[in-house]
Amino acid sequence: MIQIERVGYENNEKIIELVMKLLVELEGNSAEFEGINQEKVINDWSRNRERVHAFFAKTEGDRVIGISTLVETFAIYAGGCYGVIDEMYVDPEFRSSGVGKMLIDAIKKFAREKNWLRVDVTAPPEEEWKRTVRFYEKQEFVFTGPKLRFKL
Repeated sequence: MIQIERVGYENNEKIIELVMKLLVELEGNSAEFEGINQEKVINDWSRNRERVHAFFAKTEGDRVIGISTLVETFAIYAGGCYGVIDEMYVDPEFRSSGVGKMLIDAIKKFAREKNWLRVDVTAPPEEEWKRTVRFYEKQEFVFTGPKLRFKL
């Protein structure tokens, strides 16, 4: 039986380990995520503990097989505070078994408790990630357009 558990900063090492698996899967050996300064990440997170949330999917034996990170942000167009799912990873062995849906359901429940009006997520647009987009659509997410960024 899989359990979903909300975790926080105290689990930062395991969270980062799982997110790094996601990044390798997303980018392979590209330089996109090379050199992430984990010390800076942990320090920034420490200062923003109340805004950064994470959810583990765990087996009965306490093996962590999935992770989702969620950050609280604010926008007038969103009606105030809302959540953004920044990372979500399920161990390949457990994909298509409902684990991702369980993580999303836990996030939706948490978002309702926070009285947010929305939760956003970005999915890779490439053809190879079409299955990921379909997964989010099945969870009632609606495509709203591409996300752009400026790297400093």
